[in-house]
Amino acid sequence: MFFGRIRGDDTARDGARDGAGAPRNAIRSVLVVEDEPLVAFDHEHILSQAGYRIAATVDSHTHAARVIDMGSVDLVVTDINLRGGRCGIEVARHAHARQLPVLFVTGACPADARSLAVGCLAKPFAPRDLLAAIAVVDAVLAGRAPPRKPRGMKLFAEIA
Repeated sequence: MFFGRIRGDDTARDGARDGAGAPRNAIRSVLVVEDEPLVAFDHEHILSQAGYRIAATVDSHTHAARVIDMGSVDLVVTDINLRGGRCGIEVARHAHARQLPVLFVTGACPADARSLAVGCLAKPFAPRDLLAAIAVVDAVLAGRAPPRKPRGMKLFAEIA
């Protein structure tokens, strides 16, 4: 099942600076991979309201891989348990092979998450925790000191 539409890429991740000389965010476009429709809608709504471009919202490895291969994604936010026989870990492997950062959002962080993801946010979480977790990931990717991690977040990556 495909929950959203794939949106065109109007920006590119380039590490450039804005007009005031401040570093731009490393994360501007997010792929949401979640098989629970209400949770997927909530994630999409929260992120779009915060100014992120939603590359797509999908519920399977197959759809996620297609969007990742299109190249307009800065971060993959994925649940572990997905429909269709393949899981979020396989989505993370696909993203990792293309050097895309992954944030797991799941009830239990998998043992091999360290090698595949920047971090893991444990469910359940409040909307502000998802935004805070992405802000932490963004800071790490941009080489800045991360802000305070939200409760339930494990950070695996180091500051570059």
